Amino acid sequence: MATLLGFERQVAIRFLREGRMQSVLIIVGVAAGVAVVTYITALIGGLQRNTLEETLGAQAHLTLYAPDDVVRPAAPRVDGTTTLAATQARAQRLQSIANWGPLMDAVQAWPGVAAVSPMVTGAALAQRGEASRAIALAGVDLDRYDRIVQLRSKVVAGTARLAPGDAILGQELASDLGVQVGDRIAVSTGPVTDTVLVTALVDLGIRDLNRRTVLVPLRAAQSLLGLPGGATRLDMTVDDVWQAQAIAQSLRARHPVKVESWQEANAQLVSALNAQSVSTGVIRAVVLVVVVLGIASVLVVSVVQKQREIGILRAMGATRGQVLRVFLLQGAIVGAVGSALGVLLAAVLVWAFTAFVRGSDGAPLFPITLEPALLLQAAALATVCGVLAAIAPARRAAALDPAQAIRL
Repeated sequence: MATLLGFERQVAIRFLREGRMQSVLIIVGVAAGVAVVTYITALIGGLQRNTLEETLGAQAHLTLYAPDDVVRPAAPRVDGTTTLAATQARAQRLQSIANWGPLMDAVQAWPGVAAVSPMVTGAALAQRGEASRAIALAGVDLDRYDRIVQLRSKVVAGTARLAPGDAILGQELASDLGVQVGDRIAVSTGPVTDTVLVTALVDLGIRDLNRRTVLVPLRAAQSLLGLPGGATRLDMTVDDVWQAQAIAQSLRARHPVKVESWQEANAQLVSALNAQSVSTGVIRAVVLVVVVLGIASVLVVSVVQKQREIGILRAMGATRGQVLRVFLLQGAIVGAVGSALGVLLAAVLVWAFTAFVRGSDGAPLFPITLEPALLLQAAALATVCGVLAAIAPARRAAALDPAQAIRL
């Protein structure tokens, strides 16, 4: 078998060398196709990872709320009677999740849930001197909340600390109020006003959040918002962000609460990511079809050009199977060599994008990595496509009659 394969390999390489220009052109074509597929896949993958990190860096994967207040009719409707009634939706009041402590323990043990953090949120007013801004007041347990959004990694000034009387501000809000770390501001919710010490400024990655976020200890927010011992929401992170929707559905089925996944909160973003994935798949499919057709066309021409040589090989004792394997090996060689060059070209393209495409701050727009699995997949796919493209030309070559082929 080794001898036979050696013979077939030698003939396949000789045929490729004799048609050197055709071989070079198709190898370059395969390399370009593999490079495009690999580069586009890595580029879109890096863009999607960066988008998800930016989006989910300041929000939970899942958020659990108390159920909405629902207005029920004053009396049940009786069949056969006419009832005149006007029902209006009830304005939703700030309310705590019932039995949120045991519920948090149950959710923490839920399969797929990585971390849970209670929170009390509500509208308030931040004041310092004559400056005042409407804010989103949030009371959190800092250690738990840090596991949700990695808050400590977002600190741009000061030290993240939430002892009684402390507060953490978004950097845009601090600029608007003219405060720095160590200053005090007044936080008012109407009937209750408290003075807090600014211990840190954070950049949450979204300017609107930076302009209105004030974080205080959980108990302080409970007092300011009139919810002693309460929690208005439970924020959660999950092990797999794409399983958040399924976990939300299972939680809703088990507990009488509202659960919103990040997919539901960012429906347009999810649609855009899906559209990117579909577009990438279409590009990959089209490029692979072009590669297959290119290899097949070159090998068909090679069969036509090498009919006399094929007839001589058959007359000297080469079997149909050997001739078939000669052209299959040509397809495999073209695919393998082209895929190797394509992987190198893709690495150069990724390096060029990272080195020369920069944001306004001079840093790369987003990281792109060429995963070894992606490179192996692209190389294997190109090699398989080369073999598949060679099947029809190989069968045609194997079917040639030796006598007729020699006379041509």
